[in-house]
Amino acid sequence: MISLELQGVEIDRCLECHGTWLDAGELELLTELAGEDPVELSRVLEKAETVRKEKRRCPICLRRLQVIEVGRDTKVEVDRCPIGDGLWFDRGEMETVVRSFSEGAGGAVAEFFAQLYRSDLR
Repeated sequence: MISLELQGVEIDRCLECHGTWLDAGELELLTELAGEDPVELSRVLEKAETVRKEKRRCPICLRRLQVIEVGRDTKVEVDRCPIGDGLWFDRGEMETVVRSFSEGAGGAVAEFFAQLYRSDLR
């Protein structure tokens, strides 16, 4: 795992599987940096029901992650720590997030993700 930083928000990226770990609240911070209201996103993440349990474990508390579905138009399965330590995005799952930033506010956050995930975006 490597850590990247955007305006004080740390993003952990696995170079082997191209997955991304965001600590609790970091996705909301990134949403806010993009000029969007993070309140709706926080509500969606809190209310998302567990679809199933994942084999992967939280890198902080080591509990098994829960798979939840988030998104408006396109649903994305995201792995969430059961006690709220953070979110794991498998390869390709962040692509939907990148595209939503690009379609929305754009700006520095969209450019950062576009560069970070350029190998995932085709």
